[in-house]
Amino acid sequence: MNNTKYIFVTGGVTSSLGKGIVSASLAKLLKARDLRVTIQKLDPYINIDPGTLNPYEHGECFVTNDGAETDLDLGHYERFLDISTSQANNITTGRIYQSVINKERQGVYLGKTVQVIPHITNEIKDSIKLLGENNEYDVVITEIGGTIGDIESLPFVEAVRQLKWELKQNCLTIHLTLVPYLAAAGELKTKPTQHSVKKLQELGVQPDILVCRTEHNLEKDIRDKIARFCNVSEDSVIQSIDAKSIYAVPLLMQEEGLDKVVIEKLNIQTKEFPDLKKWNEFLEKQNNPKDEIHIGLVGKYVELQDSYKSIVESLDIAGVSNSCKVKLKWISSEKVTSKNVEKKLTGIDGLLVAPGFGERGIEGKIEAIRFARENDLPFLGICLGMQCAVIEYARNVLDLKKAHTVEVDAETSHPVIDLMEDQKNISDMGGTMRLGEYDCELKDGSNAQKSYGKRSIKERHRHRYEFNNKYLEFFEENGMIATGKNPNNDLVEIVEIPTHKWFTGVQFHPEYKSSVETPHPLFIGFVNACKN
Repeated sequence: MNNTKYIFVTGGVTSSLGKGIVSASLAKLLKARDLRVTIQKLDPYINIDPGTLNPYEHGECFVTNDGAETDLDLGHYERFLDISTSQANNITTGRIYQSVINKERQGVYLGKTVQVIPHITNEIKDSIKLLGENNEYDVVITEIGGTIGDIESLPFVEAVRQLKWELKQNCLTIHLTLVPYLAAAGELKTKPTQHSVKKLQELGVQPDILVCRTEHNLEKDIRDKIARFCNVSEDSVIQSIDAKSIYAVPLLMQEEGLDKVVIEKLNIQTKEFPDLKKWNEFLEKQNNPKDEIHIGLVGKYVELQDSYKSIVESLDIAGVSNSCKVKLKWISSEKVTSKNVEKKLTGIDGLLVAPGFGERGIEGKIEAIRFARENDLPFLGICLGMQCAVIEYARNVLDLKKAHTVEVDAETSHPVIDLMEDQKNISDMGGTMRLGEYDCELKDGSNAQKSYGKRSIKERHRHRYEFNNKYLEFFEENGMIATGKNPNNDLVEIVEIPTHKWFTGVQFHPEYKSSVETPHPLFIGFVNACKN
């Protein structure tokens, strides 16, 4: 018999309350009690995945080992839990409807009229229960995107309603809501929470636990009022007050007893207290840095910092490993020119050039990299950032003035970055890049090899273009070395300039593999170079 417990996390009143962080924090607390835990995200948009979405629309696209392009919340899940997620951890309305329509075309429904209930809701339920099959996990937490009352999320909420009946005592619902403080009145207001819960009840779901986002402490009379009007027990009204760091949230949730209430309601047998020794040590170092460094992050989406969420968190985590606080200077690549680059990069200890696609801002990235190279400033380029480093070196060191990537200039006389061979006959945009985890062999003595401490690594990718190996010998004869290669297809994964203090460009995305308990070695090496 499958004894997996299922927890559903919904949100009300407004978006951006932090369902992902609360879900990850609860998962962390349960895992620290020796439970096997995973989290999935149900997104109500009709895109198959966020891979084709502009970062301004949806922030960062997070890539898993198996090549799934997913919501940025999966990055939080992995950083908190130190686990690898997969395609099964992120389901969209688009994927649900695509699967149902494919089945209808194949005759799976035997001529039945295909409807939202039961066909769409059954598909959603199957996707939710997929992670709980074979008793691989003790607890599966499912975060439902959007806000209760949104028309797009109705089938997901209906699926939750049905599962609460089917799973009985093996299931509970946590509703995250807002208790705003009105300065004019000088008091906290519970009505938004009451209305949000009432809307959820109208859809047939009674929340078991309420997590209330607030800027001020919820006194006992406020909690009692919320419990009374929302039909939950007093100990099930959990305060989620603003925290200095997202990594402090698990401890705040532990103080509030969220994990204890969940364990009691689901009747889970586990160790009495969570083991958070390493987590506390991390927070202690994060709160008491010995040094402070400034890193310039050059990208074209700097107005929306969620576009680089995993990079920001990876730098923060690497800073803790180096006992220093990393402060970022956000630099729009569109605003960097040869005339102002020195002023734009003044006061930084290192430069990170971010990934991206397309022509916009690419010349600014190239100018910033030139400044870093010529001034011996520690540099890390990721994906397009690495490709821009190759273009800059070709133009300004190898004297190939027209060098470019064919992504921007298809007619360039020196295509030092070219379209991958297996991408040349692909016309569809979604899910067609080189995605997921691939092998890489490192050169002894390189920055990368010293950082990783080994020669064979695996890293996640998301790209269509690559270093053109026709130029490799010319580059290496003149000082830019390929220090990491894919052993199967000879793809250049890492380039370095050995004579530089610390100059490394990587074709892969190391930020996807950094977590609190396992900081990424390349970020640790880069931050250490900036610190020194």
